[in-house]
Amino acid sequence: MTLDAVLDALDLCTPRLAKSADFYALALQCEARFVSPDTVHCSAPGRELRLRQGDAHRLHASQFRLASPRGLSDYARRFEGQAFAQWDVAHADGPRLTLTDPEGRLIRFHASASTPAPQETAGTWEARLQHYAVRTPDPERLVRFYVEQIGFVASDFVRDADGVLRAAFLRTDHEHHSLAIFHAPQVRFDHFSCETRDWHRLRDWADHMGRQSISLVWGVGRHGPGNDTFFLVADPDGNLAEISCDLESCEDDRPAGLWAHHPSTLNQWGMAIMRS
Repeated sequence: MTLDAVLDALDLCTPRLAKSADFYALALQCEARFVSPDTVHCSAPGRELRLRQGDAHRLHASQFRLASPRGLSDYARRFEGQAFAQWDVAHADGPRLTLTDPEGRLIRFHASASTPAPQETAGTWEARLQHYAVRTPDPERLVRFYVEQIGFVASDFVRDADGVLRAAFLRTDHEHHSLAIFHAPQVRFDHFSCETRDWHRLRDWADHMGRQSISLVWGVGRHGPGNDTFFLVADPDGNLAEISCDLESCEDDRPAGLWAHHPSTLNQWGMAIMRS
């Protein structure tokens, strides 16, 4: 069984705060709002990116939503006495559970009722924050933490001919992955993805990027793990932002798959970004 948790916000560091905020306002049709001199919230229905002044390529925190306060408190009890967990019942916006992964990223959990699908308007299209990805020189350690210690579920692994883990795709609900982990020389943020409604809207998003003179850096393509169609653009720091659609929905008893470490695994239609 999965946690039945949905990704609903990311906190990403940048040394180019104003420039990054302008990029996401333009590229993802977000409202960019300074909430302090060193923090900007970029938001639109279904997606929220919190930019904070800091080093490039560093993910400060991810935030997941559980459906009920009871589910959150039951989940928090798993971590009583664990040094990497903090349970804050007095948080101004309701109880918060904060976990720290082995590389220092925060994973926050809160509870609220499920929200309806975001409604499109003339100036804001559907693109729901759905997953994110990180790079690490030790993916096995991160996978053990996320799966064995905090309850994410493995959907697919990518291993090379020697059995070395090159990528892992982990889910927290029925969607194929909410977190991807890539083997790479250094610890850094890789990308986040917003899921749009269908192939036609993916095309519209690509046309939007073209009208704003924002080049696609990868795609349009189709991933092997997850089977989604996608494209990616790069923000001013070189972080990747993805628009995708048709991500695989997984049954609870779906076994983890195994893929070869090959460009066609990451893009069945052609060129791929290989992290290692």
